[in-house]
Amino acid sequence: MKSKLNISALQIPLFWEAPSVNRAYIDQHLQQIVTPTDFILLPEMFTSGFTMNPEAVAESMKGLSVQWLQDWSSELNAAIGGSLVIKEGSYFYNRFVVVTPLGDLVYYDKRHTFTFAGENKAYRSGNKNRIFKYKGWKICLQICYDLRFPVWSRNTKDYDLLIYVANWPKTRIRAWDILLQARAIENLSYVVGVNRIGQDEKNNDYPGHTAIYDALGCCVSEKTSSAGETFITAELDYLELQEHRKRLRFLEDRDNFHLY
Repeated sequence: MKSKLNISALQIPLFWEAPSVNRAYIDQHLQQIVTPTDFILLPEMFTSGFTMNPEAVAESMKGLSVQWLQDWSSELNAAIGGSLVIKEGSYFYNRFVVVTPLGDLVYYDKRHTFTFAGENKAYRSGNKNRIFKYKGWKICLQICYDLRFPVWSRNTKDYDLLIYVANWPKTRIRAWDILLQARAIENLSYVVGVNRIGQDEKNNDYPGHTAIYDALGCCVSEKTSSAGETFITAELDYLELQEHRKRLRFLEDRDNFHLY
């Protein structure tokens, strides 16, 4: 069990439907890491931007981007993950893939596809939550629009860290800020929200606002320009988290929801 977990979230622009260009661009940032970290997070659809044309960028779980994640995980001795377009059979998925330095590979398929942009027509929705263990921490993976649905992220399995990767636009960024904080407070959990910056081919502006919150809803990540291109970092304290839970005991009074 590692009582302190160092998180690094990369807030960057993305190049439209250009996996090799995005990987090369991220390479430049990862090559500059000098301080050891435990977990590196990339935005939603980090190889392509939020495209509704999955045929142009889809890969398999044995494709170049997953292998690239595995190579960097080994090189930096850290877990690394973000979402990308994966094809299985005749279906496309917006899939959050995480690899660890021990060679573990876990993934989560976005449950709430964004109907406003037609994501529900281009991608198949996932139907399973994904919680995995890393260095003794229980970590729950979610993607962007999932943030608006608190029952889906309800902390019934005592996870310690909830992660959202996103392409969340400027027009609704106030909701992003508020809902990340709310998810941390209601679930008595650390929450990381990783959002991209820049503009895409659909003229959507993305303002960043990547942030890391503790179980009381306090921002614990380094102060930085909300729209800047940078790593957002924080040290998460497991013992402090458990002390909050022991003292406040809010999770013991939670309601039980049965989705299926």
